[in-house]
Amino acid sequence: MKGKVFLKLMQYAKRVLVAGLVFLLFTAPVLAQPQKVVADKIAGIVGDRVILLSDIKNSISDIVRQGGSVPPNAECLIMEQALVSKVLMIQAEKDSLPVTDEEVEAELDQKIRYYINQLGTQQALEEMAGKTIYQIKDDARESVKEQKLSGAMQRKIVDNVRMTPLEVKSFFDRIPTDSLPFYESELEICQIVSFPKASRDLEQYIYGEMTNYKKQIESKVTTFDKLAKQVSEDPGSKDRGGQYQINRNEKTWDPIFMSTAFRLKEGEISAPVKSKFGYHIIQMVQRNGDDAIVRHILRIPPVTEDEINQAKAKLDTVRSKIIAGTMGFNEAASKHSDDEAAKFAGPCITDRDGSTYVTIDQLDKEMVGMLTKMKVGDISQPTPFEGEQGKKGVRIVYLKSRSEPHRMNMQDDYSKISQFALEEKKSKTLDKWLSTKIPTYYIMVDESMGEECPQLLKYATDKKTF
Repeated sequence: MKGKVFLKLMQYAKRVLVAGLVFLLFTAPVLAQPQKVVADKIAGIVGDRVILLSDIKNSISDIVRQGGSVPPNAECLIMEQALVSKVLMIQAEKDSLPVTDEEVEAELDQKIRYYINQLGTQQALEEMAGKTIYQIKDDARESVKEQKLSGAMQRKIVDNVRMTPLEVKSFFDRIPTDSLPFYESELEICQIVSFPKASRDLEQYIYGEMTNYKKQIESKVTTFDKLAKQVSEDPGSKDRGGQYQINRNEKTWDPIFMSTAFRLKEGEISAPVKSKFGYHIIQMVQRNGDDAIVRHILRIPPVTEDEINQAKAKLDTVRSKIIAGTMGFNEAASKHSDDEAAKFAGPCITDRDGSTYVTIDQLDKEMVGMLTKMKVGDISQPTPFEGEQGKKGVRIVYLKSRSEPHRMNMQDDYSKISQFALEEKKSKTLDKWLSTKIPTYYIMVDESMGEECPQLLKYATDKKTF
């Protein structure tokens, strides 16, 4: 029994984020293929806002469609989350929390782009949904607005919650020893990266080849699709004939690539253009406002041993300054690293959650090989490596820290324990707020839903519905 205590605490801590989750679930089903519905039914009401049984069932279907696991009580969990989110959203409207139409449209556009990227094209999305993009956005707009409002209200409730060291220790002391999680070795690794440029002669050679590709396609010797599959060095689009769905407002694309693409007319092919990745020729396939389908061929001018050696010499000088103490590692990375992320987030490698503590399986094989020969505090010699899309570079690596495999403890894992404790405190704060607000709202839960999900009884203010 004791072994379940920590798991229960962690699940409880995560409940603070339910408001955002429910509307992510509710907006996704508008993308689902239309199905025959015998008759829809009201599962619950909060104030003047209705929760439909079809919303809940479609949410579950969408989780299954995306490969997620569905717990036996999924309907009850989603219904509970929906009730909480409706209360938060209505209170946000009463408190006049600012959510602009522009924010809602930006969120809608982001969701649409996500699904297009998953399916490949706008046409594939529209075929799957049985609706146009505009219809999908119209159907989801109200739910997205509710999501934004409930999230704003939740932040207002919990944003000022803080933890003291005594509270963190108290939280940790409540976890039975046999429930403490085991952590693998974690490392803090920082790097300074140099991507040497190819020689002018090789760049001109690649430019000439790209010009020739353009002529071959325009003279119908071959097709863009076929040539991209043969010669493009972009692994993300090569198998699709170089095709991408893009949006003018996306910031993840190279700005030169985007500006070139959106100057083209449908069917037109650009002259060779250089981005941070290499040389492209781009074809505009289809355009609809800020959305477009394009094809491209990427060629990366090869870097020779001479350029690699020049980059090694440059980083060797930087390393010497760091070791001599005349320049800090972070300062050196800011001035000399070609890693764009280092300019904003710092030179240390992060995981998906933004933590600078990573495990060995999150690193590339070349990095792992380097670290086996390094002690904490060491800075490696400049070492060649291959980055994204086979781009050749040189890097120096700083092993900042390395933890041994261990059970959770206050000395090694204070920041993690503090975060767990903070989430639990936020969840309790949210629960306390809800317990005072829920009685002030009219909340109805369908009788059959209440029978299947008795935990919903605590929310209903209209008891006649059970």
